[in-house]
Formats: sequence, structure tokens, C-alpha cells
Amino acid sequence: MKAILNGSIVGREELNIKLSNRGLQYGDAVFETMRGNASAVFFWEDHYFRLMASMRILRMPIPMEFTPDYLNEKILSLIDANHLQESPFSAKILVWREADGKYTPSNSKVGFFISIDTIDTPLFTYNEQEYEVNLFRDHYVHAGMLSNLKTTNRLINVLGSIYASENDYANCLLLNDKKHVAEALNANIFLVSGYKIRTPRLESGCINGMMRKQVIKIIGEWPDYILEEEDISPFELQKADEMFLTNSLVGIQPVSKYRKKEYDTKVSKLLHEKLNAKLSGNFLV
Repeated sequence: MKAILNGSIVGREELNIKLSNRGLQYGDAVFETMRGNASAVFFWEDHYFRLMASMRILRMPIPMEFTPDYLNEKILSLIDANHLQESPFSAKILVWREADGKYTPSNSKVGFFISIDTIDTPLFTYNEQEYEVNLFRDHYVHAGMLSNLKTTNRLINVLGSIYASENDYANCLLLNDKKHVAEALNANIFLVSGYKIRTPRLESGCINGMMRKQVIKIIGEWPDYILEEEDISPFELQKADEMFLTNSLVGIQPVSKYRKKEYDTKVSKLLHEKLNAKLSGNFLV
């Protein structure tokens, strides 16, 4: 697969990232992972504006050419270069701060990398296989704005993934430093209790997920349920009727079990159908 490094298409074997790269050395980088099909990125404008907002929060300079059209055209050129015009795909934009020598605002600039891979299906697939989760308590997410960003500093997620693998869990849930549930290792979390659907508020330290945003929109148009963004205690997990996770690549993932609690999947299945209906109805931006 070919990729794009600082605007130029290169073979992955030709990539030349400096050892002084701040994303590598300090985790001083942000990224955006997207899904698309037939040369269109799902929810492109939302992804773009989240990337720009993340760069601003991290005080990264935003190049003049970093317009929505410029970056979208770069992704499309990469699709063409890899002959994926008719294929479903995932794409990732990684942006890091560059500095020659010691960092100062006057010598700061950014570098970026775009990669692309094929995926199996054009729309989201609903996975009804057993999906058990548990809490990861070794380390905690900081309840603050920086935790909302998709940066390359993902040590808690890596360690939690190792713990999940060692204990045969499909995923783990992360707590913040106030002992509230923040998110899963690679996804946002939603709980269903009766007619209420609850998700941790951004102030809890969860990722400001793109699929979280889309699901909240769908629920807002759905008269049968109301959405609440609030702190969630671990004790509430076993009281919920349903638990499901969301991210940009998987869409909606129902959770089947947490400890001794087994969950229903009715609401997550309906949300999955509504999400795919939007995409198949050309809800592609």
C-alpha cells in the first residue's frame, strides 16, 4: 500500500520519519481515523473539524493549505494510487509538531502522514457474537480536556488491551481519576436503562468520538428515548438493560456481558440499522 508523507505519495517502504520526530519521542501528535466507501469518507467534515480543533488545543500551527478540500483530495489521491476506487476502506491522518532543534513558537511547523487500508464491508456490520468486558483498574484516565483528544499517547489503552487479552475479555472499561467510567479501550460507552440512554460527559475524560457524536444525533431524533450525558458510576453498569460501544471503524458494538450481568441488544440493533440507513441514503459528507 502507498501512503502520503507531507503531501507526497510514497511507498511504505520508502517512508523516512526522523528519529527526532516529536510524535515518536514525546507523543506530540494527533490522529484521525475514518471509514469510507467508493471514494467517499464517511462524515468527512466532522472528522476534519475535530482534527483542526485538536491541533488548536495542542497549540499546533495549522498550515494555510490544510483546508477540508486539500486533505480530502489527498485521501482521494491515495485511494486512486492504491486502486481502491470501488472498495470500502479505512484512512488515518497523523499530524505531529516538528521543530528544528529546541522547540520555540518561531520554528514550529507540522508534518503529516496519511495511510489507507481495505476493510471487508461498505457499511457497518452488527456483531452479535459474545462480547464480554470488565474494568481495567491498574491506571486511570485524567478527567480533563486533553483526554478528549486522539493523541499518540495511548499507554493506558495499550496496557488495558494487554490485560484484556491475558484475561480473555473482548474489551475493558477505563475509569477516570474520580472513579467514574470514562470509556472503553478503543470506543465510547453507552448504557440503556428503560427509555434513557446514558453516556459519560466529555468532562469525564472520554474521547470526543466521532461515532459518539453520530449516535447522539440519532438518539436526539428518536422520540422513544432520551439521552443523558453525565458521570457514570461502576456500580451502575450491572443495573443497565444494555451496554454498547461506538467507534468510527466498527460503528456500534453491543456488549453481551459484564461480570455476572448479561445484556439485551434491542436498542443497539435499532441504532445500528438507523446508522446504516443514513449511510446508504448518501449521508456521506
